[in-house]
Amino acid sequence: MTADIPGAVEAPATSRPAPTGRLLRWNKVPEVTAYFWVIKVLCTTVGETAADLLNEKLGLGLTGVSLLMSVVLVAVLVAQFRTRAYRPGIYWLAVALISIVGTLISDNLTDNLGVPLETSTLAFAVALVVVFVAWYRSERTLSIHHVDTTRRESFYWLAVLFTFALGTAAGDLVAERMDLGYWLSAGLFALAIAAVAVAHFALGLDAVWSFWIAYILTRPLGASIGDYLSQPTADGGLGLGTVITSVLFLAVILGLVVFLTVTRRDVSDPERLTPQAG
Repeated sequence: MTADIPGAVEAPATSRPAPTGRLLRWNKVPEVTAYFWVIKVLCTTVGETAADLLNEKLGLGLTGVSLLMSVVLVAVLVAQFRTRAYRPGIYWLAVALISIVGTLISDNLTDNLGVPLETSTLAFAVALVVVFVAWYRSERTLSIHHVDTTRRESFYWLAVLFTFALGTAAGDLVAERMDLGYWLSAGLFALAIAAVAVAHFALGLDAVWSFWIAYILTRPLGASIGDYLSQPTADGGLGLGTVITSVLFLAVILGLVVFLTVTRRDVSDPERLTPQAG
């Protein structure tokens, strides 16, 4: 999907309320380009493998790891909110951490509390709808091209968190019910994303919903890829392990983020965004 996927239907200027919160000159999130989708999938893969790695190595238990990573996420989000403009390094670090935390939340509900995947999937879907409704009622837009106030940014990150949690639960539910294996599961979710793209470009599916549906589906896609690479060959994977897989994908993410920081390919108006801003 290309940059016009996330465009939102804006309310008429006469009916749109004035922005609330700290008004900024620049959008706080990147333009949606091919780079965006590549890094997003890589982050979801890291979210799956890193969550497993941390749970295995830290010895804190699933709940302890979840609390620790939540604290780290909050610290990074504080830094993100304090910036005056989109900064690739901080933004994508927050996305990667949300991917890990979203995975851990879903795993806690399933493994520790025994919540059925059907229930958690429905609960996360309802929570996401509530965020969207509150966001639209407050701002009269769901456009990610105008995440330029603290309130809009708060809604944005809440939506991102619930998309990761929903994608984790729904992906696990599909994998458990259909038992397709990692590679076939990845292919299934890739086809679903392609169908969303066709529905948007050829059939006129609303751009906002096209974006967020694809955003949700990239979570189980990335998780399937991560599991395929990291899990033992006896379980249908390549046996690379969670350490190698996590380090490999983190290295690629870092390279792309450095590239975007230098080139500003995903900044909507790079001439106005100077290195000193923020």
